[in-house]
Amino acid sequence: MVTRASTVPTQGALESPKGDVSKEEAAEQIIKHNVLWSAGAGVIPLPLLDAAATAAVQIRMLKQLADLYEVPFREDRIKNICTSLVAGLGAPVLGGIAAISSIKFVPVVGPLLALLAMPGSSAALTYAVGKVFVQHFASGGTFLDFDPKAVREHFAKQYEEGKLATSKGKTESAPTS
Repeated sequence: MVTRASTVPTQGALESPKGDVSKEEAAEQIIKHNVLWSAGAGVIPLPLLDAAATAAVQIRMLKQLADLYEVPFREDRIKNICTSLVAGLGAPVLGGIAAISSIKFVPVVGPLLALLAMPGSSAALTYAVGKVFVQHFASGGTFLDFDPKAVREHFAKQYEEGKLATSKGKTESAPTS
């Protein structure tokens, strides 16, 4: 039996024939929807603009998740947190993402190569950000008590899972521990 406290009214992309969905299902739909937007942002042909668009999608997703979990939202705090999370992936991953984005400067071939790789990287990052924050919010956390260093390993695991899920054309994954 589903209790009223664990369901939310559906809106827009979250609508279902059943009417109400659990917070977990609603959060998964929010992540899935924003992963698709993020992949679209990765298609933007201008280096740096693609990264800015992906960041904007992630901020929007975090606002939606904060609203779902009734967590106060502070955009200034979010930007710092996301930067710390992504930086925690390390130089090899960040260098690869930067190289993919900057290859767009190479005439003709560059944009085509980036078109193949950048949407997946953008989507995987958004997937990981969403998954980490859903876990944090579900356990009663807020943006103020979020510690990027404490979740660095979990974020890296979710990023790898996101790469796998997006490469298969899926944005949902098997339950994780």
